[in-house]
Amino acid sequence: MKSTIGVGLIGTGYMGKCHALAWNGVKAVFGDGPRPVLAHLAEVDGQTARRRADEFGFERATGDWRELIADPEVEVVSITTPNAFHAEMAIAALEAGKHVWCEKPMAVALVDAERMAAAAHRSGRVAILGYNYIQNPLIRQIGHVLGQGTIGRVNHVRLEMDEDFMADPEALFYWKSEASSGYGALDDFGVHPLSLLQILFGPVARVFAHLSKPYADRPTADGARRSVETFDIASILFELSGGISGVMALDRSAWGRKGRIALQIFGSKGTITFDQERFNEFQLYVTSDKPAEQGFRTILAAPQHPPYDRFIPAPGHGLGFNDLKIIECHELLRRIAGEPARVIDFDTGLGIERAVHAMARSHREGRWINLDQEA
Repeated sequence: MKSTIGVGLIGTGYMGKCHALAWNGVKAVFGDGPRPVLAHLAEVDGQTARRRADEFGFERATGDWRELIADPEVEVVSITTPNAFHAEMAIAALEAGKHVWCEKPMAVALVDAERMAAAAHRSGRVAILGYNYIQNPLIRQIGHVLGQGTIGRVNHVRLEMDEDFMADPEALFYWKSEASSGYGALDDFGVHPLSLLQILFGPVARVFAHLSKPYADRPTADGARRSVETFDIASILFELSGGISGVMALDRSAWGRKGRIALQIFGSKGTITFDQERFNEFQLYVTSDKPAEQGFRTILAAPQHPPYDRFIPAPGHGLGFNDLKIIECHELLRRIAGEPARVIDFDTGLGIERAVHAMARSHREGRWINLDQEA
């Protein structure tokens, strides 16, 4: 195995910084694998790129992302740009022989997501998507509890994802309200709960969805108003393979909710609940307890829930969002090394994209959609 790996980063906004922190921290946290060499950074212009490169620790900077992809010292490319640019950049990187770590969702159009998956197959390189919530040590523990049959046969799953960054009706119109960004909450948000379903239960089998706009228009910087083109609210009924029923509710305009992904799993012998806003704990109820002692118990993240132990030697101290990104980065390096890894690759990610587009089709047509019709 090589002792180093050359890294390129395209985009330096919120998620770009998260990737930079992960690349900077992964060797210190895990100790194994190659040491990332932060080789090249690309932004919309050279001046911004140079400033960000100095902040993040990258050696070279460019205002042209194609120059980064052509750099022979770049072996893996992080793509953290707006959704509409993912397909072109990921395909170009794969065709240049680079591994790819691309933020979710894959692409705005399903055909572009299909092109990305095909490019990954042709290249033989590793291509994964940025679903860091699946890396939470307690999501892994929930999967273990389910595998042990602790709550019996699962019969129903409920998921809610809510934030309030689009709750203010007078907030300025920006790109997430443009149709070019996708459907709205459905693909901006819905892909995260779908990644949890995928990792815990497998793919969605069929869906029935309704999308809505809480606000018809928003003000623009010049004092005018512009029609909102995306849906900030989505409500979905779904069925998992195996017949498990489910409900998913998504809202980007939910005042008071900051980063909520509420997961409830109901089984024949108990229940599991989890909330991303308190993601260092989950609640477990089991009917095997004595009737006088039955109730939800809280399980706190601890060194017994790997890889929590790589960060903190004591229980109850808690990990953060960027720690999940470091774990995801480590899983990417494991996959590149040919080792088993907990990732959503482009093939699995394409299944999530098909579920999203099936939901949008269900809304348009007002009926249940079977996912095998979207393949």
